[in-house]
Amino acid sequence: MADENTENQAEVPAVATTPSEAAENQSPAQADDGNARRGRGRGGNREGGGGDRGRGRGGRDNNRGGKQEEDDGIIEKLVHINRVSKTVKGGKRFGFAALVVVGDGQGRVGFGHGKAREVPEAITKATAAARKKMIRVPLKEGRTLHHDGNGRFGAGKVTLRTAPPGTGIIAGGPMRAVFESLGVADVVTKSVGTSNPYNMIRATFDALTEQTSPKSVAQRRGKKVADLLGRGGSSAAEAEADAAAIVE
Repeated sequence: MADENTENQAEVPAVATTPSEAAENQSPAQADDGNARRGRGRGGNREGGGGDRGRGRGGRDNNRGGKQEEDDGIIEKLVHINRVSKTVKGGKRFGFAALVVVGDGQGRVGFGHGKAREVPEAITKATAAARKKMIRVPLKEGRTLHHDGNGRFGAGKVTLRTAPPGTGIIAGGPMRAVFESLGVADVVTKSVGTSNPYNMIRATFDALTEQTSPKSVAQRRGKKVADLLGRGGSSAAEAEADAAAIVE
């Protein structure tokens, strides 16, 4: 009986107490099976981890988007791009000049030009220059000009006329960009003498700087707005109503 117990105990394999001992005791087939299972497990973890990392990258992208500067409501319009070239030894060297008009759509507008070797850089310079030179133009009812005006620069001559509601912007080329950025909805314009966008825009700004509102004229003359509006033959009540409707 003692010999039989000894033989049974010899047949029972030893239980591994550590992972290294378990790996040593495994047969080649068991080791391959375990590696395959661990490979599948790592694959599953990699897929899961990849999903988490994908979400993490998405979060970082969203954070980058949140760090961008908020839109300040400025309307930017590219009017003209001029390309010039300089012949040097070995070829030609190109440069670009951009003309940009900016405005807030509520009575402020400006223009600027910039030069650079690349178009985006030229536009950036022109936009920065336009933002620094914005002027305020009084608008009637927030949609049109208070009165007609003329402007001139060089060979360019422009005429601006106020218009009733529904007229739209009757202007072409660079002048349209100015009035769209300014926030004018009804105006009639005419340009004579040149089609150079630089001269047309400078002439337009010359006419806009001469625009005045009844409120500013009344303050300068020391009178009431109703007194100025009532001199056209309208009644006192109509003049008072028109004066109350004038915001600027």
